[in-house]
Amino acid sequence: MSGKSMELQSTASMEMETRTSTSDYTNPCPICLGPINQSSYLDKCFHNFCYNCIVQWTKVVSGKRSCTLSSIKCPLCKTESSSIIHGLDGHNFQRHYVNPDFQDSFILSKAHRYRLQCYYTEPGFLNDIFDVQRYWKLQKYLQANQWLEVWLKRELQALIQEEDVDIIMHHFLGLINSFFRRNEPEYQTETPELKRKRFSQTILDAAKPFLSARADRFILELELFLASGLNIEAYDSVYLQRLGWNKPIVPSVANEEDLGLKSVTPYLYIFDCDPDDGD
Repeated sequence: MSGKSMELQSTASMEMETRTSTSDYTNPCPICLGPINQSSYLDKCFHNFCYNCIVQWTKVVSGKRSCTLSSIKCPLCKTESSSIIHGLDGHNFQRHYVNPDFQDSFILSKAHRYRLQCYYTEPGFLNDIFDVQRYWKLQKYLQANQWLEVWLKRELQALIQEEDVDIIMHHFLGLINSFFRRNEPEYQTETPELKRKRFSQTILDAAKPFLSARADRFILELELFLASGLNIEAYDSVYLQRLGWNKPIVPSVANEEDLGLKSVTPYLYIFDCDPDDGD
């Protein structure tokens, strides 16, 4: 994905694209009933409004309540949303929160802190346990990973430090699934090394607007999780034991000698909290 705008491939973003491609006169703003100006969407139901109209709507509704609202009901379907998505250009978007303090209210859990700290360990220290090259060579990516969505959501929450990352998560999930399902003849004849390189570049282009300097490491962590073939609990167990932070039970898919579990110490610590402490 070079200079072309990335297309959001989640159900939500496809709905956005469909609505914005429809004539403003056949699909007017539900509030002002005029052509949509500065298209925006509520983050849960993705109903489309003029940006100023829906912002004013939230102010009017909030003004009728004695307490500060953290979410607001959609004027059309009554679904609760905490923010308004606007400025969507295929690469990035802006978010207007109903409660400006809400965006800073997300508290990292123990699991989030552990995942964030993993990004400050030396890259490659799990390569002897999870063989990423073998994953591509044996085309294991053709087997659906039922835990990927949950892993992606937790990873993004830890890196972006926001609770509501569903739009970004579905964007990544759509790109990953779309890449693995490609069946063009020229794609089928590509070497595993080339497929891996193209995959990394595709996800990197999508991740940079959201993860900035951590985008490259995110690709490595994503490949490790995919290559592991484990669910999140088993994957965390192996990862944490290798870090030497606790003594979890090794997954039944392999014994300790097979995994080569040896404790290593991360070369950089930036957190005050010990990962083994309580939340």
